[in-house]
Amino acid sequence: MPKNFVEELRWRGMIHDIMPGTEEALNKGVSAGYIGFDPTADSLHIGHLVQIMTLVHFQRAGHKPLALVGGATGMVGDPSGKSQERNLLDAETLSKNVAGVKAQLERFLDFDAKENAAEMVNNYDWFENMRFLDFIRDYGKHITVNYMMAKDSVKSRLETGLSFTEFSYQLVQGFDFYYLNKHKNCIVQLGGSDLRGNIVTGTELIRRLGGGEAYAVTTPLIKKADGTKFGKTEGGNLWLNKERTSPYKFYQYWLNASDEDAANYIKIFTLKEREEIEALITEHMEAPHQRKLQKELAEDITRRVHGQEDLEMAIAASNILFGKSTADDLKKLSESDFFAVFEGVPTAILPKSELNEGMSMVDALAGKTNFLKSNGEARRELKANAVSVNKEKVGEEYVVEAKDLINDKYLLIGKGKKNNYILVFE
Repeated sequence: MPKNFVEELRWRGMIHDIMPGTEEALNKGVSAGYIGFDPTADSLHIGHLVQIMTLVHFQRAGHKPLALVGGATGMVGDPSGKSQERNLLDAETLSKNVAGVKAQLERFLDFDAKENAAEMVNNYDWFENMRFLDFIRDYGKHITVNYMMAKDSVKSRLETGLSFTEFSYQLVQGFDFYYLNKHKNCIVQLGGSDLRGNIVTGTELIRRLGGGEAYAVTTPLIKKADGTKFGKTEGGNLWLNKERTSPYKFYQYWLNASDEDAANYIKIFTLKEREEIEALITEHMEAPHQRKLQKELAEDITRRVHGQEDLEMAIAASNILFGKSTADDLKKLSESDFFAVFEGVPTAILPKSELNEGMSMVDALAGKTNFLKSNGEARRELKANAVSVNKEKVGEEYVVEAKDLINDKYLLIGKGKKNNYILVFE
């Protein structure tokens, strides 16, 4: 039996605001609802995951999810949450971005279900041939400037400047809802609380044009317990595309969540049932050092975003840095994953010709690299059996050769349990 959509979101902490009558309308039968995704890049990032999961729950409740990719609105730019106007995109870039976003949504939503198949819609399809004069005559006259000026997304930008292009965004988005309400029987728009003003403009436009039922549900903006922004790292966004963010880095983000955040995230970003989540939280609290909650969270999300193979690779990469591993484990890593795992590790770049006659370990540690302060220190560490090459212990007599290189390019030198060095041969 399908779940109650509103009840499911409510216990997971995923409802910020809900328009009166929404729950009753959704309980009448199969309904369509939509969320808009701005195609400003060829990949979504984890900041979009809340909205993706909202559509997943909507479909699991028996309803039809519409994922609107804003091919038209991507050319305009939404001012919500922005401090300045962003660059507008050309048609070719937008087309590439739309294709990338669709491929990612297909990992989460069922586009082949019999009664409530998910559907991709692109607002460029209905705006492409619409004349500006027709739009302002037929639709613009129904929403007053006073109404539009009252929105927080507009008021917050009045001092720094807001172009007419961005000012018009809420009316354009409002028309999206009207169009889907009329042509797709879409009765609810879903989205983040920062977009509430735009969403309500859509319900208002439908009402003033004598349309059907129209409701709104917004989700809270996710914040980390320490006050820092969710989904941001020193390197920027965490993308769902592994070419932009490696599965290892993606996995590590969730694995490093605080206990408080992990207890929140596991409700929002996984499909685990309430009883299982409560049991996991209880188990975690009994032995928090084992990070049971974080491991379950990281594995679940990485598997659904990247697949089982990439999850296993991410776990293996994590074990290389923090657990026991072998040279074979290192060789399985792609170059990007290798350097992601050992980010910040001291690195020396040498010509490949240095390996023509082989390189002594003393030279690899000190003479050619300055990893260690002197040749004498290098010899002492080697005699103490404290040095490894690609995770395998070596002695002073060991000679580094081309066959030792991973991906025919680099090797990992370890000293003791915590010190690592990378030699790159070019």
